[in-house]
Amino acid sequence: MQKKAQLPVNQVSGIAVDRIHVNQYSGGIVGPSVQMLGPLKDGGTLITGTPPGCWGPMITPAFQGGHEVTLPVAVEGAEVGDAVALIIKKMTVTSLATSSGVMRFVEGRYHGDPFVAKFCAQCGTEQPASYVQGIGEDAIHCKQCAAEVSAFQFSHGYVIVFDQDHQLSLTVDQSIANRLAGQAEQIAALPEHAAQHSILSLARADMPGVAAHMRPFLGNIGTTPARDLPDSHNCHDFGQYLIDAPHRYAMTEAELIAAKTDGHMDTNSVRAGSILICPVKIAGAGVYMGDMHAQQGNGEIAGHATDVSGETELEVRVIKGLTLDGPILLQRLDDLPPMARPFSTEQKQYIDALANHWGQSQVEESAPITFIGSGKNLNDATENALQRAAKTTGLAYNEILNRCTITGSIDISRLPGTVRATFLCPMPILEQLGIADLVRQHYQLESTTRKEV
Repeated sequence: MQKKAQLPVNQVSGIAVDRIHVNQYSGGIVGPSVQMLGPLKDGGTLITGTPPGCWGPMITPAFQGGHEVTLPVAVEGAEVGDAVALIIKKMTVTSLATSSGVMRFVEGRYHGDPFVAKFCAQCGTEQPASYVQGIGEDAIHCKQCAAEVSAFQFSHGYVIVFDQDHQLSLTVDQSIANRLAGQAEQIAALPEHAAQHSILSLARADMPGVAAHMRPFLGNIGTTPARDLPDSHNCHDFGQYLIDAPHRYAMTEAELIAAKTDGHMDTNSVRAGSILICPVKIAGAGVYMGDMHAQQGNGEIAGHATDVSGETELEVRVIKGLTLDGPILLQRLDDLPPMARPFSTEQKQYIDALANHWGQSQVEESAPITFIGSGKNLNDATENALQRAAKTTGLAYNEILNRCTITGSIDISRLPGTVRATFLCPMPILEQLGIADLVRQHYQLESTTRKEV
């Protein structure tokens, strides 16, 4: 039987608290109309338990978005035009297994976009309630008429199990996949208020025996957009399907660009030990999260990775007056591209000696920074990330190109169109942005200013 998410009454009050635990979800939509919890104090702790992202909501027709993210949390003092820093402390996978793979749409079961506007082809019910009966790709049925109703199937899929230390994983054969499907909700560790069906019920096992490393991260995390959007479309590449769409979330490209906060990044370095700095586009920011993945290489080449239930703990800080169009990421040191890593004390001594040798009096102090960009394709996403970097730092666009070339990198987060542009940014600029102390603390950098040599 399909579970119904139990939403609380509006829990925003005038009293900010130090700690909030969120285990309730928005039903696939993010935006100003979604109930906001809190407020959380500036510097407070936010803890969430989240259900799997893509495949569960995809095969649950009532969802109007491709994820199941938390209700948003208001942050005390966060105003439109500010930013909030999400300092990710812990991230833990709670599922014992999941299933994923390459998707295909089932024509005749959706209006324009199968993530957003599903309907039952037999009785015509829009976003019908549904239930699971049996296992396999015909296991999802409409409650109204009992017809098989999923708008998604696998063209190639797998079931993957995780070791108890969450370091390694292994895909399994059909007999094991069938056994797991019989207890899908328990194996997936679906939280109490999750409303999705478990993708384990489909039991697709096309490539057994493949071992893989685990490295959990959140695929959808950030702040509430300025208008209601399907949660998986809070970005430009997925969001482009909203442009002139035949459903109520249709909008123009200009409206999408103005509203979105690029929370859906699928950037595998948004994990414990990193800091995500997000734009504030509604009062209170409305921090939400979901779509934890157990692992994913750059690009998410299959279109989907290993969606899992999980728990996340982070600290939230308000950065006044830092107006952003999209996220800035302070990656873990071990996730940084080699060219963007901070210089060691020994390396700085060599740099000073090189400057002395050639008579170069000025040597810049710098630190790593990553700008997330999204677009219809990778070229557009790269341009977006670079333009955001130029606009935010005040550096000339062509200088950003040079800095990314010799002190950084462009890395694919997700096909078709999300990238990260990383480079070593001058410390005086980070001071102007109000994030220099955060950067120094994160990368354990000395706070002294380098003298002319």
